[in-house]
Amino acid sequence: MATDSALPIDDAQAPLPAGRLYWLRAGRLEVALAPEAGGRIAQIRYDGAEWLVDEQAGGAATIAWGCYPMVPWAGRIRHGRFSFDGKTYALPTNFGEHAIHGVGFALPWKIDSLDTDSATLSLKLPEDGYWPFGGKATQHIQLTPHGLVLRLAVQAGTQPMPAVLGWHPWFRKPDELLFAPEVMYPRDEEGIAKLPLVSASAGPWDDCFINQKDITLLCAGQRLRLRANTNHWVVYDAAPHATCVEPQTGPPDGFTLAPNRMEAGERLELAFELEWNTAR
Repeated sequence: MATDSALPIDDAQAPLPAGRLYWLRAGRLEVALAPEAGGRIAQIRYDGAEWLVDEQAGGAATIAWGCYPMVPWAGRIRHGRFSFDGKTYALPTNFGEHAIHGVGFALPWKIDSLDTDSATLSLKLPEDGYWPFGGKATQHIQLTPHGLVLRLAVQAGTQPMPAVLGWHPWFRKPDELLFAPEVMYPRDEEGIAKLPLVSASAGPWDDCFINQKDITLLCAGQRLRLRANTNHWVVYDAAPHATCVEPQTGPPDGFTLAPNRMEAGERLELAFELEWNTAR
């Protein structure tokens, strides 16, 4: 798959317009999909309240709005460099000196199925300088009257590959974040996660935590409970207008810190569940 160098894949802070939106609905829940804008969710409304930073509020920067899939890696790769099967790779750096959040969040996804309350999208991953291994990414979005289930998967192609998956929601600043992790990855002078794990510090955060419990956001009289089939969570709450709570299958710089080797044809999946009710 060839990619156009003018695409925001080269600069995570470049503008990325939403393009056409596809609305899904179930009960009080409404979700707007923007397949052309990195296969992301552009907005989530529950009982009329909007939960995500939208394209305008995020300044249209590719990295800064909606809820997007991070594939085939999540978070930063230090200087875009990693080793796999004895070979060193150098990916384009799209966030300062580092490569961030994969390639899927900046490329258009294909709609494979679309219903009133669900959708399935897919993306053929590059096999070039942006990502040399190929493979295929898919995501399935399912609404219920009070919940949203996001399933992101990647399947290796004809060769082995590394992979870390993640979801990156930009939630509008909540009234309260209920989150009490025990341990975290410290960050070095470049802001990159490192080992060994340490006790969790007080916020504000831009950090990766090991967390087994549900995470809750309180906003506008509503309670949003988050859970996933992973124990790695990145929380960014330093921005005055937003809080990001990101489930990931591994840490930032995961190709080096916690290598995950996928064999040809192997599949990795991340499930992310969001459930709303009235705050109590």
